[in-house]
Amino acid sequence: MGNIIILHQRDMFSLVRRYLLITLTWLVFFLVLLLPLITVIWQGLANDFHFFWSTISEPDAIAALKLSLLATSIAVPLNLIFGVASAWLVTKFEFKGKSVLLALIDLPFSISPVVIGLTYVLLFGAQSLFFPYLDAWDIQIIYAIPGVILATIFVSVPFIARELIPLMQVQGHLEEEAAKALGANGWQLFFYITLPNIKWGLLYGVVLCSARSLGEFGAVSVVSGHIRGETNTLPLHIELLYNEYNIIAAFSVSILLLMMAVVILILRHWSEYKMQHDKPLRLEPTHEYSTK
Repeated sequence: MGNIIILHQRDMFSLVRRYLLITLTWLVFFLVLLLPLITVIWQGLANDFHFFWSTISEPDAIAALKLSLLATSIAVPLNLIFGVASAWLVTKFEFKGKSVLLALIDLPFSISPVVIGLTYVLLFGAQSLFFPYLDAWDIQIIYAIPGVILATIFVSVPFIARELIPLMQVQGHLEEEAAKALGANGWQLFFYITLPNIKWGLLYGVVLCSARSLGEFGAVSVVSGHIRGETNTLPLHIELLYNEYNIIAAFSVSILLLMMAVVILILRHWSEYKMQHDKPLRLEPTHEYSTK
């Protein structure tokens, strides 16, 4: 009887602990994530919808949106090419300096975006060694759109490569070797074997890269010069409105950025679902060939 009571008390304690942890998790989620989002929407729509629409459709906001989309549309394809190439190189070949390449891919994770922006200022600014040559060709990088694009590319470099490398390592080389034995060349291996196996992981990496590019603030803030209507991205335009004490307008533009984040979040979860439920057919060696 005593053992039954002890077991019952343990079950009750385990049940209380589980519900306590669940409640604490939801409370933290609400306070840290959900409540700020509700505040952004509530404050952004504090005035009527006409004010919200006029705020997000003013020329400076449209210019900031266009620049954010431009930087993202350039950074993502370039990082897509680099990510696929580097993942292919790392997972399919053995070479000296592989660990160095992996460390360089992770470099943007370990460096502050502000430091990245300052690095570009030192490289291409008015006091740099390259400035006389750039000035001779009338090329301006710092405090101009090219600087914003370069900073966006740098901070979003690792996402596609780091998503593909583990995926391609798990898939192994068996299918590629079988295709080689049948006479396939390198491009055929990639388009008919590798790409179908990594397509959802590739999409997931593209989604993460796009989110990082759209939301970048630190590095872009250093190299942009905060020129209204020219070099301000959406995050910088929100900061500018907030610093001018135009709080409701800042929250209104934040809703625009939040809507884009929601779309990216939906794509991310959809790509995660496809990665988990659309696993490629794996080729396994038969007993006859594996014993030879």
